Amino acid sequence: MMKWSFVIQQKLKAAFLLTGIMLAIILGTLVSRQNIKGINKSFSSIYQDRLLPTTTIIYMTENLYGKRLTLERYLLSGQDMPVGDLKERLQHHNAKIDSLVTSFEGTYLVDQEAKSLVALKNRMNEYALLEKMILNFYTSGHYEEGKKLFEGAGASTFQSTIMNLNELTTIQSSVGQELIKESKSDIANVDNILLFQISMAVVIGLIILAVIQSAQIIKHPGGKGGKEHQFNLN
Repeated sequence: MMKWSFVIQQKLKAAFLLTGIMLAIILGTLVSRQNIKGINKSFSSIYQDRLLPTTTIIYMTENLYGKRLTLERYLLSGQDMPVGDLKERLQHHNAKIDSLVTSFEGTYLVDQEAKSLVALKNRMNEYALLEKMILNFYTSGHYEEGKKLFEGAGASTFQSTIMNLNELTTIQSSVGQELIKESKSDIANVDNILLFQISMAVVIGLIILAVIQSAQIIKHPGGKGGKEHQFNLN
């Protein structure tokens, strides 16, 4: 009877231990799934909210320089280009810039990005207003005043606009690096959890072997020369 009680106690201990290990493995699996979701989210954000907006910034810079060069060629060419064609080209660049800004606003922006974008839009509006003033000077015959405005306030505002774009690029890079760090941390957590689960699987195997061996010892207490006692271990 005491031997039977010992077997039941051993089985109960093994059952409780196995239950605890299985719960730990299940919990580890759930945590791993959350980490994997975090990794997917980080990589998606790197592409959607960092890589694509960075490309957008490049196109904005290209169109800003396009406007600047187009107006400069007009001022230096002695007005060989019809003013109507010039306005059409400038408006074409402005439309592209507005579309790019709208696209950029549709991405996830951290506070610093949002503030920098507001400053960029203000500089762009100021520069567009200066362009109109320069054209008004030229169309009214005040060529020198137009050139001074282009080379003075126009150049200064243009440089400020480019600096705002560079600032946005720097922020994009910084936030992207943070996302990569988060992804590496999540990957390390997944690796640790997988190692833990493998260790627990080994422990489960050892426990099962120990229970089987214990049952065999109880079943054959006297070895080869002892009297065999049959027990139902289930």
